[in-house]
This record gives sequence, C-alpha cells and structure tokens, in this order.
Amino acid sequence: MERAMLGVSLRDQIRNVEIRRRTRGTDIAQRVAKLKWQWAGHIVRRKDGRWDPKVLEWQPRTGKRSVDRPPKRWTDDGRF
Repeated sequence: MERAMLGVSLRDQIRNVEIRRRTRGTDIAQRVAKLKWQWAGHIVRRKDGRWDPKVLEWQPRTGKRSVDRPPKRWTDDGRF
C-alpha cells in the first residue's frame, strides 16, 4: 500500500525502511507484536478466577499414557 502511495515498484529496489520514512508510517508487524504482548500482560495480571491465567501457566504431566488412552487433556491435571 505504501509503495502504491509513493508510486514506487519493487524494481526500484527501495527498502521498506526508506518507504516508511517517507510515508511516516509504522511497521504493522511491529505494531501487532506490541499489541499482542500488551494483551498477554493484561491477561496474566488478572486475578478474578477466569481461565486465561490458568491456561498460560498450565504444565502438562510428563511421561506417556498407556496404550489405547486418549492424549493428555487439561482436565487430567486435576487443577481445573
């Protein structure tokens, strides 16, 4: 989109950093990553008993299950 705004094609071999400098835009990948970490921090700090922190901190039991048993489930842990 930014290349189209500036009338620059890939053949011009102008780096994305230079294009963002010209348009004064932000890198969407960096913005999404920042928002993702902000959301994760928000979820971890909640203390109201919802399942999100439990899922983030849950560790599966080690070892294999016996033959013909289903794979490990969250409810097998006993904390839920």
